[in-house]
Amino acid sequence: MATEDTQYDDCIHAPSAPVTASPQTPETVAATRPGPRSAASFERAGRHLAGGIGSSARGPRAGWTPYPPFIAHGTGSHVVDVDGHEYVDYLLGLGPMLLGHRPPSVTAAVTRAIAEQGTVFGLPHELEGEAAERVAATVPGIELVRFASSGSEVVGTAVRLARAITGRPLIVRFEGMYHGWFDTLYWSNHPSLDQAGPADAPRPVAAGRGMPPQLADTLLISGWNDPAAIDRLMAEHGDRIAAIVTEPVMLNTGCILPEPGYLQHLRDVTRKYGSLLIFDEVITGFRVALGGAQELYGVTPDLTTLAKGLGGGFPVAAVGGSREVMAWIADGRYSHSGTYNGNVIACAAVVAAIDELSRPGTYETLRARGQRLMAGLQAAAAAAGVPVQVQGLGPVFQVWFSPEPIRNYRDAARLADSARFHSWWRAMLERGVLLHPSQDENWFVSTAHSDADIDRTVAAAEDAFAAVRREQ
Repeated sequence: MATEDTQYDDCIHAPSAPVTASPQTPETVAATRPGPRSAASFERAGRHLAGGIGSSARGPRAGWTPYPPFIAHGTGSHVVDVDGHEYVDYLLGLGPMLLGHRPPSVTAAVTRAIAEQGTVFGLPHELEGEAAERVAATVPGIELVRFASSGSEVVGTAVRLARAITGRPLIVRFEGMYHGWFDTLYWSNHPSLDQAGPADAPRPVAAGRGMPPQLADTLLISGWNDPAAIDRLMAEHGDRIAAIVTEPVMLNTGCILPEPGYLQHLRDVTRKYGSLLIFDEVITGFRVALGGAQELYGVTPDLTTLAKGLGGGFPVAAVGGSREVMAWIADGRYSHSGTYNGNVIACAAVVAAIDELSRPGTYETLRARGQRLMAGLQAAAAAAGVPVQVQGLGPVFQVWFSPEPIRNYRDAARLADSARFHSWWRAMLERGVLLHPSQDENWFVSTAHSDADIDRTVAAAEDAFAAVRREQ
């Protein structure tokens, strides 16, 4: 779940050298983006807002050097910062803005629901059931669902529910993935390789300070895209493994696709040993297909978590699964609660967003534009003589500054040139293209991006790659 609450909390396990800002005088800062008003806003915010930012993914330690742009407003595929600079936005709030900023249909639905109904009741309301119907009708692995407010919440719920159902203590997770900031899974997101152990037998590495070391004994770590490694873990520990939790596409170490048959192998091996398969679709859900990655790849998990694409930019998350598994919540054997769960704002957003995404041709257009952008960026890099790998699916991808394809976390740690990526990010920002400064994040494309946006971005990339080449 590349998310706001990601691996920058302590910045002690970066896969490569930390990014440092180029020396800048006040004059050069004023002449480049973001600009002096963002600098002043950052300084003012820091007087009372810890670090001057609301999430560790938004500050200088995450690569936003020397300070992040402060955004004044966003519409569709563009945002404008407080200095008046306009950007084509591929950050998209780190993924939630699948329909672009302020999508009219979702904004109108939420505004109407607040005006006519309210916000939070602490009791059921009909819109909650309607939102659940929409989710169950679109996501193959979901028959019953519960709503919450964040991806961390729902992944934590899925893992604990798996332990409750199976009576088993162990969870298998993969190096390089992020499943939220709960203590139970906040491990091995981006571990330093001198702590992570051998590639064929990784050990859990806490992703931040304050983690109880005893929790390492509840986790088994595997490399991604390695069926043999999973087979070894399951053969040795299968009767004690409650679940395998995975992103169906790794999107917290850039974008790394599953190799053919890999997700089906996870499905087969969990069934063999009586473990549950949890798909963390916080990012892939609704983004890569209406039914998420499980629809795209044809593999149905026992439990699914959703968040970013679910609410058209409004904060909402969900955990769902088969009727058999979710019966534990339905009949009260497992307690799931939360004051803001299924609130009116969230449910109105879910209904409106899914209705908008269900329009014929939506995903065909989204994929085509994203793939055209990917091809344009690859061609621009090749023309400049800069070796990159553009990996992804169109609606989400990453530009890896690597001479070889990236197939797992250790490939990224070994091959990806984060310093060069950061130079390119800076060049793109100065040319009016907004993306995350970390190569471990992704480009996100929305339904609001136009062909003109793609053309403008590719033209900017041609200049930016040439600038990076000149720095050699």
